[in-house]
Amino acid sequence: MIKNTLTGKQKRFLRSLGMTLEPIVPIGKEGITPAVVNSADEAIEKRELIKVRVLQNCPEDIEVAITTLAERTNCDLVQIIGRNGLLWRRNFKKPKIELPNQK
Repeated sequence: MIKNTLTGKQKRFLRSLGMTLEPIVPIGKEGITPAVVNSADEAIEKRELIKVRVLQNCPEDIEVAITTLAERTNCDLVQIIGRNGLLWRRNFKKPKIELPNQK
């Protein structure tokens, strides 16, 4: 189940941060494999906000692939644009991104 704990204001803030990010986790011809999930999980643990890209040879639908990865890494899906998706999960031990208040 995808967590939906972000408000609209927080999603806008994360989208603005994601504009400058390069995709660091590619989803290729194998689809969502345990290696892709582990790679995304490690990157999210370090950065909190990552961009993933679904390559053209991926057998799965773009939206399905990104939402599946978000579910398996227990992340919030911030947005999907084209072949790119933005995933966020708070690191409670060493937070890097301070979200705007919930109001």
